[in-house]
Amino acid sequence: MLRNRENGSLRKEDIGQLVQLVGWVNTRRNFGSMIFVDLRDRSGLVQLVIQEEDIPEVKEIRSEYVLQVEGKVALRKDPNPKLETGDIEVLVSKMVVLNRSKTTPFPIKDDSESLEETRLQYRYLDLRRPVLQKNLWLRAKVKSAARRSLEEQGFLEIDTPTLARSTPEGARDYLVPSRIYPGKFWALPQSPQIYKQLCMIAGLDKYYQIARCYRDEDLRADRQPEFNQIDIEMSFADEEDIFTVVEKLMKAIWKETKEIELKTPFERIPYLDSLDRYGSDKPDLRFGNEIQNMKKIFEKSEFVGFQEGLKDTGTIGALYFENAANQYSRKALDQLQDFVKHGFGVQALAYLKKENGSYTGSIRKVMSEEELKHLDEKLQVQNNGLVLLISGIKNRTLSALGALRVRLAKELNLIPEGENYHFAWVTDFPMFEYSEEEKRWVATHHPFTAIREKDIPYLVSDPQRVLARAYDLVLNGYELLSGSIRIHSQEVQEKVFESIGLTFEQAKEKFGFFLEAFQYGAPPHGGVGIGLERLIMCLAHTDNIRDVVAFPTTNSSMDLMSQSPNKVETEQLNVVGIEIKK
Repeated sequence: MLRNRENGSLRKEDIGQLVQLVGWVNTRRNFGSMIFVDLRDRSGLVQLVIQEEDIPEVKEIRSEYVLQVEGKVALRKDPNPKLETGDIEVLVSKMVVLNRSKTTPFPIKDDSESLEETRLQYRYLDLRRPVLQKNLWLRAKVKSAARRSLEEQGFLEIDTPTLARSTPEGARDYLVPSRIYPGKFWALPQSPQIYKQLCMIAGLDKYYQIARCYRDEDLRADRQPEFNQIDIEMSFADEEDIFTVVEKLMKAIWKETKEIELKTPFERIPYLDSLDRYGSDKPDLRFGNEIQNMKKIFEKSEFVGFQEGLKDTGTIGALYFENAANQYSRKALDQLQDFVKHGFGVQALAYLKKENGSYTGSIRKVMSEEELKHLDEKLQVQNNGLVLLISGIKNRTLSALGALRVRLAKELNLIPEGENYHFAWVTDFPMFEYSEEEKRWVATHHPFTAIREKDIPYLVSDPQRVLARAYDLVLNGYELLSGSIRIHSQEVQEKVFESIGLTFEQAKEKFGFFLEAFQYGAPPHGGVGIGLERLIMCLAHTDNIRDVVAFPTTNSSMDLMSQSPNKVETEQLNVVGIEIKK
């Protein structure tokens, strides 16, 4: 036996015990003939005390050497409150160097200032950092809690294929060539969407899977080319059934990982309300400062900027921040102006500051006293208050204000720190959106999303008024899941295809086997796909998905550690009939 205890498990109650420990040298400190070593394993750190006269080879050890030691647990004279083992130390009587280490390319510590590219290149060393190991423990606990919760609710874990047919689902597929069928390809699944619906047609009633998914798309801090979903589908279910299952699941995960009792049911916000109030369909509800509609106040304004902004069903929106006027100089406000102009294409950002009961600002001179009075009443502006206003095309204006709302909340420290979690269901999404590029209506989610019964007559005649039975669950500004009730009627499905300019015959070419299955008694059904990594990001309080993935890629989809993707031998390409274009 190499060890009988984990390093991080030792406490005062273990004083006097003889222990065998293993691990890596985290730090080494010399005090004459006495040497202190912090020994690290997955469970944490413990301080070792080693006498050089008893163990002469201790003078050779360095950071990241692998040791096996034996010794007695003793009370520490100078406790370290920052360590869970800070009340004790181990007086070492035996030591074996199990392996030596070169000097690492960066220090193994949580607050590393090394370049992320360097740490990704040596990811196996980066993963020794306690913060990343803690995140992987958290990930494992989330998956375990999810399985228990869903199985208690009667769900069956079912694996679906990783090699499947390419179907149009929004992003580009990762393709896998077939050796047996030259010129033909499998696709790695963007999600198990089709297979999980087939499980419902098969009568399996309640399916779940922690599914591996792949999307060849432009990346960002909260995306990876391969990711995981907690995938759920259930038959004979409506939105209330789905919400209940997911809320029980979230309660179980938060109880297991944070010992927090979430309050349910979660808030529900219609999609259009979310845009009007927060400028986003994934609002951060940890703070207020909602967007205020100022159209009625300024609809007769003589200010040219507002007149132009209100043309063609435009709008005027405002944000109000207390005790913020003195924190935004002219230079800082110019930076906000650039932020909305370049990021969202709005014409201008107007501002007002209230000081000593009077207003100053970029549009003060063009505002009437009556307009100021109404603004004051609507926003309840106090001294040192800051008002930001944007006018123009509604969606663009709201998006810009939504981004400003979040930016100022961060800059003004309005977002509560710690374990603050605000969930909300966003519902009543539009079924279609118009693609200027394709000059036609396209499905906002996917064309198998059910619609409200009362909207069926407008599917072909007026697609823009049709609302989908789709829903997202958002948390602290992140979309945790997207889902919907599915279409199970072939007649409705044909009308949806017609709305997006697709004949049923054309649809059969793309989804033939899937559509045929619906002719054999498909039950009403619905489900969700929960982004596992994004969920863990929220629990771990990080905004970088690479912090919760063991072996991630960069933003350009490159694995720096293994240098993949990479070239393959010409012989391998010949076997599958592929030639690289020069």
